[in-house]
Amino acid sequence: MVERKKGTKYTVVAIDEAGRGPLAGPIAVAAIAATINFKKQETSYKQIPIFKQITNAKIRNGETLKNIRDSKKLSERQREMWFAILKNNFEYKVAMVGPQIIDKIGIQRATRLALNRALRSVTRGGKIPDIVLLDGLLKAPKCYKQETIIKGDEKVPLISAASIMAKVKRDRKMRKIHESFPEYGFDHHKGYGTKLHYDMIKKHGILACHRNSFLRVCPIKIKFFKKNQDK
Repeated sequence: MVERKKGTKYTVVAIDEAGRGPLAGPIAVAAIAATINFKKQETSYKQIPIFKQITNAKIRNGETLKNIRDSKKLSERQREMWFAILKNNFEYKVAMVGPQIIDKIGIQRATRLALNRALRSVTRGGKIPDIVLLDGLLKAPKCYKQETIIKGDEKVPLISAASIMAKVKRDRKMRKIHESFPEYGFDHHKGYGTKLHYDMIKKHGILACHRNSFLRVCPIKIKFFKKNQDK
């Protein structure tokens, strides 16, 4: 393995998603880029577990990631606070794919589409990262060096950051939908399949923001009629 010399900079992009499972709204994928500064001679990342190497201390502006956690373990207020910090210290992109495309191509392909868009945007100008770190079962295009880490949003600070960016952006989108359709309670459940959400679908019907392909397999009978979301 080739050793990294003192002062070498190493570019890493972390990726996570939010909104894979809801009955309504988009899938959101965040890509966040950072530079690792090697202060002493160190070996390639392949020689040690990646989540142990990508530490706060080695990421430029990494002190801002101290005590960061997976978005699911933070309150909405805490996520918004982290979002403000992250967007001022790191380059990022959140890409979303809406329910119509999800219905057309399926959630897995829609997730890949959003991931590719986010990754291309954050690496625009030919800035190919040295490594792409992904949470769970996510995969980047084969042209990128990458590593998928189970529970990466709990193990890798930069993936935790990506999880927050994706979650906050998607939640904001769902709150905008709530402004048009407050009777559905999107500000509370964010499109997930809660009892409240099912009850409101049964009472008021299906909107353009709902994923019909998800509703077809839901465990309750729903009266299928459309409402125009833009009205």
